[in-house]
Amino acid sequence: MESNVIPDSIRPQRLQPGIGFGSGPTGTLRSSLRPGVTVPIAPLLPSSASLAASSGPPPPPPPLQLHSLYGGIGAGLGPGATGHCNPGNPAVLKEAVEAVVRSFAKHTQGYGRVNVVEALQEFWQMKLSRGADLRNGALVVYEMVPSNSPPYVCYVSLPGGSCFGSFQFCPTKAEARRSAAKIALMNSVFNEHPSRRITDDFIEKSVSEALASFNGNREEADNPNTGIGAFRFMLESNKGKSMLEFQELMTVFQLLHWNGSLKAMRERQCSRQEVLAHYSHRALDDDMRTQMAADWVNREQSVAGAIGQELALTERELEEARLAGRELRFYKEKKDILMLAVGQLNAANTATLPSH
Repeated sequence: MESNVIPDSIRPQRLQPGIGFGSGPTGTLRSSLRPGVTVPIAPLLPSSASLAASSGPPPPPPPLQLHSLYGGIGAGLGPGATGHCNPGNPAVLKEAVEAVVRSFAKHTQGYGRVNVVEALQEFWQMKLSRGADLRNGALVVYEMVPSNSPPYVCYVSLPGGSCFGSFQFCPTKAEARRSAAKIALMNSVFNEHPSRRITDDFIEKSVSEALASFNGNREEADNPNTGIGAFRFMLESNKGKSMLEFQELMTVFQLLHWNGSLKAMRERQCSRQEVLAHYSHRALDDDMRTQMAADWVNREQSVAGAIGQELALTERELEEARLAGRELRFYKEKKDILMLAVGQLNAANTATLPSH
């Protein structure tokens, strides 16, 4: 029987640090995950109104569309939770991002050209100095996609875990880094505005939209064992948090759904409320990624080509979301987990080859 060796074209370019290949065949998730990150801090910057007044037309809020998260909850916390939207006009997105960067420069550094890479780092350093609970510090991390020619692509991960990417055609690596920093700075700035906090009004509006979208009734919203009820439970559990913080939490559940872990928990008679209560205080770590990768190795061994097919789909989703200026962590984590699975599978195949 031929071994299922993954082609070189999708071999991993980067593995998460500290990840090993000792996962068991069951692919169960261990519970030793680090606590989630919260950022209880007052807005650091002037209001959106004052920013807009100094820089022309007000830019739109960042395209996270957190109110659409019920889509994933209603389907069992699925991929719809990312807030899919059609990519907007690239010129409009670029104009909005530039407007926020100019406003930030004026209010923090005076007039003049702003170094967005430095500005983004200073923004998060300022949050930390004012008491933000950043468990892993305020370091902003950049990651270049390996390439020998343009367009170059860069991702940036914020201290809380949110991820953004260069959204323009970038002829140089430096420009790709600046492009990623711009969209991340825009989202960071808007995330501090009071309108980006989960409040009672936001919860009621979101739940009402969920009921209308799924033709549900009010009783479902009050039952935590229904999809919409679980969505309300999550929102109320995170009251006072920002949209980015809630998105970071949702990423865990999106990955659990994508990986089939939520289905396995339901089959073990775990209620939605129990699962939500447990994982609401967990965050992604290398152990969780390794276990998910092991699940995909098992799928590949059962259905040849499963990893390659899922990886191709994930790369398309990641590219579309990046060019639309959306938050990328769900797609990025999926790709990293699949690439880790590729590495595990290739290592296993190499270990089983006869020695000469």
